[in-house]
Amino acid sequence: MSDDALDEAAEAELATRWGPFRLVAFRDPVDHQEHLALVRGPVRDHDEVPVRVHSECVTGDVFGALRCECGDQLAAAVETIAAADRGVLVYLRGHEGRGIGLLDKVRSLTLQDTEGLDTVDSATALGLPVDVRDYGPAARVLLHLGVRSVRLLSNNPDKARVLEAHGVKVAVREPLHAPVRPENLPYLVAKRDRLGHDLPHLDAPGA
Repeated sequence: MSDDALDEAAEAELATRWGPFRLVAFRDPVDHQEHLALVRGPVRDHDEVPVRVHSECVTGDVFGALRCECGDQLAAAVETIAAADRGVLVYLRGHEGRGIGLLDKVRSLTLQDTEGLDTVDSATALGLPVDVRDYGPAARVLLHLGVRSVRLLSNNPDKARVLEAHGVKVAVREPLHAPVRPENLPYLVAKRDRLGHDLPHLDAPGA
């Protein structure tokens, strides 16, 4: 199966608070999950298209949890794409808790609160992998959309490398920094120090 093959996809117009988008829903032929892409403006055969590949986070994206950066990054990415009037936001479902699922994510949060473990050690203490997310579906929908190269909105260098391995040309990776708060500082520090995320703003005065 080629990386640009999508068995099932449906499209519709979607009005949002950030303006109109083209909503592309698709069922990935490899992980069999249903994912989404929000598309703004012309992207087919374009280079350096602003792209955010966003992992599902119910607590952050829907309920505005402050202990992670997910909701802030989601809003910032949509705002960036809307301001450019061009881009794609790929929303990957099944990525909750870096792929461990909602139940185990909540169990890991409990360990963080009661045992003082960070986001990495709380997963391994449960006998779970640190990160099992698959970015293949994002690559397949970007190829399906005909994007030639992307300006990837991400702090995660591994995400760029994986997309490249799936045939998506990453022209540049642009960090997408969220506000630093007391609630999310331990999480962000662990992502920088243990997961290799690009978060130099944590060293700024007042961070």
